[in-house]
Amino acid sequence: MRSSGADYTHLTVMRDEVVDLIDESSDGVVIDATLGLGGHSEAILSETRLSVVGIDQDSRALEMASERLADLGERFRAVKANFESIKEVVSGISQPVRAIVADLGVSSMQLDDGERGFSFRFDAPLDMRMNTETGRTAAELLADEDEETVANIIYQYGEERKSRRIARYIAERNRAGNPVRTTLDLARLVERAVGKKPGDKIHPATRTFQALRIAVNRELEILEGFLLDSIDALERNGVLAVITFHSLEDRIVKHLFQRAAGKCICPPRIPQCICGAEKIAEIITRKPIVPSEEEQNANPRSRSAKLRAVRKLNDRSQEQ
Repeated sequence: MRSSGADYTHLTVMRDEVVDLIDESSDGVVIDATLGLGGHSEAILSETRLSVVGIDQDSRALEMASERLADLGERFRAVKANFESIKEVVSGISQPVRAIVADLGVSSMQLDDGERGFSFRFDAPLDMRMNTETGRTAAELLADEDEETVANIIYQYGEERKSRRIARYIAERNRAGNPVRTTLDLARLVERAVGKKPGDKIHPATRTFQALRIAVNRELEILEGFLLDSIDALERNGVLAVITFHSLEDRIVKHLFQRAAGKCICPPRIPQCICGAEKIAEIITRKPIVPSEEEQNANPRSRSAKLRAVRKLNDRSQEQ
C-alpha cells in the first residue's frame, strides 16, 4: 500500500461479513455503491478475484479511495455519481454484476471534517451536502422552507418529538432577519428550544442534525429506487448487501427486501395487495447481521449498524 500521508484510519463496518456474502470463486464485478474511503472495496479486491466499480458523489472520497487502492491493480475503477444513478453506472459495465454493496452511514471523514457542517462538534457553515457542488445546503433549506415544512422534516427524519418547537424557534430567527447559518448556532438554538437535562448522553440537537442531513441529501427519498434498480442490475444469483445505521433506513430496506422476496407487507385488513410484492429475490439474512462485540468496542460508531442481504433469483422467463 502506498504511503502518501492520506488518512485511512476510518474503520470499515462489518468488513468480513460483507465479503462472506459474496461468491469469492466467481468472475465479474462488484459495485461498491457508497465507496467512501474504500474499505469494503479493498476487502473485496484483496479476498476475491472480482473487479470493483466504486461509486461516490464526494470528490475528496473518490480521490482518497483511488489512491488507497492504486496498488491493487486495474481491477478497480472509481465513478463520481450518486447511487440513485446505479442504472447509468451499470450500463457502462461490460462484466456481469455479481454483487452490489452499500454502506449507508456517513463516513468518518465527512463527520470529522469540520468544514462540511455535518457535526456540531465544530463551528462551521451549516452545509451537510455529500456533494458540495450541487443542491441546497442545510442553512439554505432552513431559510427557504416554511415553519410547518421544517417541523415535518425534523419529525419524520429525526423522529424528534419537539420538532414543532424547534421549527418555531428557527422561523422566529428567519423573521428577525437573522437565519441560522452555522452548526453551533443551530445546536445552541435546538438546546434552547428543547432543553438539556444534566447527565444526558445524547446532545438534544442530534436528531435535528440527522434529519437535516437526510433531507439535504434526499437519502430516504432515493433509497427504495436504488434498491429496486440494484436487484434488477444483478446477474442471476447476484447479491445485494446493505448496511444501515438508523431505524428509518433499516425499515425501508427490510420492507423492500420482503416485497422482493414475494411477501406482502400491506396492512392485514386491506382486501387486495397494493405493495407490489413479487418474488424476484430470496432473503439470505433472516435476521440482520450486527457487528461483533469486539468490533463495537473498537468502533463505537458501528453499534447501530445492521447488515441485510438478498440474492437475485432466476428471471421468470428462465424459470418457465
